[in-house]
Amino acid sequence: MMNSNATSSSSGVAGSTEISTPRRNSKRPKYSKFTQQELPACKPILTPGWVISAFMLVSIVFIPIGVASLFASRDVVEIVDRYETACIPPASKSHKVEYIQSSEDKTCNRTLRVLKRMKQPIYVYYQLDNFYQNHRRYVKSRSDEQLKYVRSENDTSACKPEDNNGLSIVPCGLIAWSLFNDTYSFSRNNQQLTVNKKGISWKSDREHKFGEKVYPKNFQNGKLIGGAHLNSSIPLSEQEDLIVWMRTAALPTFRKLYGKIEVDLQENELIQVAVENNYNTYSFNGKKKLVLSTTTWLGGKNDFLGIAYLTVGGLSFFLSMAFTVVYLAKPRRLGDSSYLSWNRNPGGH
Repeated sequence: MMNSNATSSSSGVAGSTEISTPRRNSKRPKYSKFTQQELPACKPILTPGWVISAFMLVSIVFIPIGVASLFASRDVVEIVDRYETACIPPASKSHKVEYIQSSEDKTCNRTLRVLKRMKQPIYVYYQLDNFYQNHRRYVKSRSDEQLKYVRSENDTSACKPEDNNGLSIVPCGLIAWSLFNDTYSFSRNNQQLTVNKKGISWKSDREHKFGEKVYPKNFQNGKLIGGAHLNSSIPLSEQEDLIVWMRTAALPTFRKLYGKIEVDLQENELIQVAVENNYNTYSFNGKKKLVLSTTTWLGGKNDFLGIAYLTVGGLSFFLSMAFTVVYLAKPRRLGDSSYLSWNRNPGGH
């Protein structure tokens, strides 16, 4: 009997030991405050006072910024002249593409009136409409290695469909091939106005994307000429018209910097512009515009930023007033925050 009891007792102890031992293959995650989402956290109670104050604060900050942005945009003096149709001779109106592809002289004289005094520097832009520089095949048709390094001049695999009978083209690709080639010459009172074309591109592009020892080679030598030619004796890092053009635009309507006029233009002055109308936008119904513009601390003329700030600030002010009226007209008794789960004692019931 004693042996039997001992055996029974020992088997009971062994059984209890086996039950209390945790499973080694358990998939239960290790306990921590992070896995159990018990870390301290901000859990604000959005009372009417806090909500009204937050909306009012947004309106107080945003409305003055919007007003200042609009005034800054309105201070910009801008002259815009669309010329792609006006610069076509009457006899060539019906066949514009043939005219632009011909070899005849395409000089066009335009007169611009300064409506308000323009302080230097005056930025000269060309604007293109309906030109999709963001097209996938167009954007990919370039070789960044070739633009930077001399040893990569034969790396033209990314430049298709451009071809020059097997000869390496520097710079290659559709972007460079379609380089804008209209030119502008400005004069005032029969005196030439100098356009400074230095420093019009991004410094990072000149120093890191275009090589100092890479020179144009076999560029625009094919049967079909796309745009401007490049001086083969000047390295790509100094060809700033090309650098500006190679930074492709995201939208079909864009402006690119052509140069800077570094003298003041007075109100009601007449500026004569000799335009070389060479760039073919007629094949895709594009528009060409010449833009002269000043700048302010906010940049060029753009009302969007000011309107956006005023819209958000005005909406916040309206909501703060609406919530104030509702709160005063039909107040609701707030619940006891001590009953919230994160305010209760974890050990309590």
